[in-house]
Amino acid sequence: MISGQVPANGFTPDNGALSPFMRRLARAHANCIEGLPIFGGLLGVAIIISKTDVTDPLASTMLGARIVQSVIHLVSTSQLAVSLRFTAFVVQMVIGAYWCWLLLI
Repeated sequence: MISGQVPANGFTPDNGALSPFMRRLARAHANCIEGLPIFGGLLGVAIIISKTDVTDPLASTMLGARIVQSVIHLVSTSQLAVSLRFTAFVVQMVIGAYWCWLLLI
């Protein structure tokens, strides 16, 4: 858009007009936004009920797994990359479930 190659209203909701890399970038961004309410909510609850000692030890691991998932999403779509990306996602889900459990007890 800035270079004038695409008009400001030239983007489609399905990102079909974008290059393959830009479509992966848009999807990686959407993945981050989709997970934000879940993990942000858990962190918010931990702060509200003064139990950040539950989330603090694994917060950097959670962030690292999120970054790894996004980077792999951008770099490759090979079967190995998809498996590694899913593994990073599973790490996030396990940490989230663990936080839920500890915040409930």
